[in-house]
Order: sequence, then structure tokens, then C-alpha cells
Amino acid sequence: MASTTNPPADLAALEAEIASVSARFNELRLAGAPTEEARKTLSELKKALGMAKGAAGGRDKKEKEAAAIEGTRDYGPAETSCRAHIEAIIRNVFTSFGGSALDTPVFERKDVLTDKYGEDAKLIFDLQDQGGEQLALRYDHTVPLARWLAMTRGTGGGEGTGIGGKIWQIGKVYRRDQPVMSKGRMREFMQADFDIAGSWDAMIPDAELLSLLSTVLTRLDVGEFTIKLNHRKILDGIFEVCGVPAEKIRSISSAVDKLDKLPWIEVRKEMTEEKGLDGAIADRIGEYVKNKGGPELLAQLKADTTLTANKNAKEGLADMVILFTLLRAYKVLDRISFDLSLARGLDYYTGIIYEATVEASAPPGFKATADAAPAAAENPPKDKKKPAKTESADEEPEIDESQVGVGSIAAGGRYDGLVGAFLAGAAGVDPASKEGKKAMSVGGVTGIPCIGVSIGMDRVFALLWPKWAERGGRTKETMVFVMSAGDGLLEERVGLVSELRAAGIKCDFLAKSKPKIATQFAAGERDEVPFAIILGADEVAAGLVTVKEQRWEVVEGKKVKIESVDKGTQVKRAELIEWLKGTDVWKTWEKN
Repeated sequence: MASTTNPPADLAALEAEIASVSARFNELRLAGAPTEEARKTLSELKKALGMAKGAAGGRDKKEKEAAAIEGTRDYGPAETSCRAHIEAIIRNVFTSFGGSALDTPVFERKDVLTDKYGEDAKLIFDLQDQGGEQLALRYDHTVPLARWLAMTRGTGGGEGTGIGGKIWQIGKVYRRDQPVMSKGRMREFMQADFDIAGSWDAMIPDAELLSLLSTVLTRLDVGEFTIKLNHRKILDGIFEVCGVPAEKIRSISSAVDKLDKLPWIEVRKEMTEEKGLDGAIADRIGEYVKNKGGPELLAQLKADTTLTANKNAKEGLADMVILFTLLRAYKVLDRISFDLSLARGLDYYTGIIYEATVEASAPPGFKATADAAPAAAENPPKDKKKPAKTESADEEPEIDESQVGVGSIAAGGRYDGLVGAFLAGAAGVDPASKEGKKAMSVGGVTGIPCIGVSIGMDRVFALLWPKWAERGGRTKETMVFVMSAGDGLLEERVGLVSELRAAGIKCDFLAKSKPKIATQFAAGERDEVPFAIILGADEVAAGLVTVKEQRWEVVEGKKVKIESVDKGTQVKRAELIEWLKGTDVWKTWEKN
């Protein structure tokens, strides 16, 4: 007897439900509530999605042709509206801090990008040979900015503009990473960067950047956040006094940087077993990097005579004294955590480094506390058996997104040598040589010192989108929908729409010659337009229009129109623009 199967479930509906349950799971986790039921539901939904895709059979190829490639995604109107809101806030802060905008190409010569990112260099997207040039997609905005500063020698291409300054850039960057889409970890993603270039007095630009970052995150309303802060010279000094060989400092630094998502025992194992560091040295490192705090930790380190005898550490601690004084003046010191485990893996950092985190940054259940970083691990657990390989040895393992944190939502630091390296490279000389120092000299300063911050806009979106969707954010900024009652009055509607648009009022109408009034109201309500302007033959003749205000509210998670018996207000056509702009609704929308 032949078996029958049900038609596959609607894939879009399943994916939407998975997104909704994922958001609910994160809310429960952040609230400390039980998550087992949500986790079980999420697992069942993902299984159903897999079965539905499998049942699609011969349609798979066509579906793949229409789908976005792995690590990228499409954003619908509602999501794009939320992203535009995020970008508008960031742009406003960037300009209020005195920044000038920059735009650089999304791809560079491959040699421009290599040797800048340490172990992360493997994540660079290479492009095939383009007419003899090896190219690659940009990994971040920092290296392209440094290349531009070197090309223009810090003047921005114009004489008399001075060396460096405040520069911001917003755009897409690319990394060949393992994506976790629901957490904003993608292969194509938006970053917003703000950098200060030039030689200024010690730590003033550094404090300015941290104040800017705190301002952005506060205005975005991401919830409680912490800016973790460290200094590369202090970290290098710790490694040196603990006995790390010079050639291993960067790789050991990369291992320490994982303490925000792995317990000390795992990090120690990487340092000793994978990177060949002596266990006793690793244990000494553990005694330092488990510490975090504020001015009291700085005082503790200054009292450490072994550490202060190291040149790098002494210079870094002196910088931190100045920085903490300035952060107190900026009133952002309460947002700062001086965290000695913060390392930032990129090779170009030379001074302070920082990253912003929220509670959802770490993997669920993981708490990076001092107790998680014991000085030694006498009996490390045995390795768990590795899962069996899939059919393709190169296939990446599936990630359980419910067990992955968002990660840091912003990060940055000081990179004083990067522009100079470009200048020396352009001259074909070694940066460490006498000729190299001469080539790097700009305005009497070796190279162009820089400090910057990058804000991960897709990670911010992953945090804000559930709240935006729950609040029922609009997808359009249309303020007025022009309608006609009775005869179509097409010319009159078009004339009024043109007049309103010329006055800066965003408006629309239904592209039908003689639409029914109910159809026009439905079109305006679909876009949640706050004002309906109704034209009638008698009103047109009398120089009047009828304006009806419309409001919506969220009921049980759905946006519904508030019903009203109000038939509208008659307004003189000549006074309409002034009347609209004088309403509380208009003023509220204009303010927001």
C-alpha cells in the first residue's frame, strides 16, 4: 500500500516562528527565568524546518537560487526601518562629536589587508585574480582608513586642512566567519566607525572616544552595558614579567582574549597544549588576567613592584592614571571595567583597547568571574570525544544558536603604527630603519597616531529588533494619506499631494482613478498613516478639506487601530500645512 505524506509546512512561517521563539528564549534567559520549555520548542521547530526543506525535494535548487547566501540576509521593510533608526542615532552622535564622513571601497588590494589581523587573517574574503591584481573584501574600516590617511598624508587630500582629525564611516564589511544569524554574527555586516587621527596630548582622544561610545549605546537604549578596558602595554608587560617568549606574545594574547566566553581551564589548555607555553608561565599569567575592577585595580597594579619595573607596564599604567581622571570628568567612569583579560586579537593595536558588552554578549550560563580563572589547573578534565565527521570533511559543524552569545557590540583601541607602516611600505623601506622613520614622518611626527571605535550595527539590531517588533514600529514615514470621497478627483488629489510634498510633508495617495473610500482608508491604515485628508467635490469648491487623525495601539502583540467616532475636522485648504505642523502628532514625529 502506497504511503501518503502531508505537504511540507510553509517555510517562511516556520522561519518566522523560530525567530519569535528565539527572541522569547533570549528574554527568558536575560530575566533569569526557566528556558527549558522554550529551548525544547525551538529544537522542535528547527527539526520541523529541516523536514519541510527536505520534503520540498526537487524544489530545493530553485529555492536556493532565490535565497540569500550563507552568512548574509535580506531585511524587510520593518527590519530596515529599525536599522535606519539605529543608523540615524549613530550618525547624530558622530556629528555632534565633531566628526567628518569618509567612504572607502569595499575591496582593497590583498597586500593592503594582509599581516594586519593576526590569527584573524584567515577570515579575509579573497577575490579571484582581477586582471593581474589580487584583491580582497575589506575586513574592517580601520585598515582602509589608515591606507587613506597614508595616501593623503593626513590632510584628507586638501592643503591646509591639518593632520588627521575626527573621521567617521558607516558601511558593510566582510569576514569568512561561522555565522550565527540570530545573534548578528554574519559574513556581511554593517559597522559604524569613529576615529581620531593626529598627535594630541596624552589620553584626551582616548577619553573622548570612550565618552562617544557610552553616548551612542545610551541613546540606542541597548540596556545595561559595560565598556571593558585594558592597555596593550600593560598586557605585554604582564606577559614579559611572567616569562612569555617575545615571539609568543601575540598568540598568547589571542588565547587570553577568549576568557569572556571560555573558562580559564580551557584557555590555559590552549596556551600550553596548542601554543607550547610552559605551564608555570601560564599559571603566573592567570594570577593577573583574572583581575578586573576600576581605580582600585589600577592602584593595586601600581603597587606591584615586579610589574612596575617593566618599561611597557609602567608606561601603560601612567596612561591609565590620566585616562581615569578624564573619564571621571566625562561622567562615564561607572560604565568602565578595567579588565586585564581583554586582549583584542588584532595585531595593529598599540595602546588602550576596549569593547562594549551587554548581558547577552556571553554564551548562556557563562559567567566570566574571578572564580572562573584559577591560577592553576591540576586535574584538567579529559577531552570529550569528538563528534563523528559528516560526509564532507570540510563541512562546518552546525551551531546551536541558543547556546551562542551576541558577543561584543562595539570595540576598538589605539593603533599608532598602522599609518606609518603604510607610509614606509609606499617608500619601499623597513619601518624600523632610519629611512623608514624618515618616510613615516608627517608634520614632524612619526606616522599619524590614531584611535578608533567600531560599532557592530547588526549585533545592536539583534538586541533591539525584538523590542522594536513588539512595539510595532512603522515601516514608512508617511504622515498624510490623501483620499477622495465620491468622484475620483484624481487631479485634485495629485495637486494636493504635490503641494504637501513641496512643504516637506511626507504623503501618499492610491494610484487609482476612482477608488472606493474604504479601499483608500485600508491603504492608509496598512501604512499606519496618522492623518487621512479627504477631498469631496463640495469641499474642493469651498476651499476646504477634511482631516481625520488616526491612532494605533499594541494589543496582545498585534498592532490594531483605535476606533473613533470622530468624523474629522474641516480645515481651510490655505491653512492646511500650518494646521498639520501645529498638531501634537506632527511635533512628536518630528522630534523622534
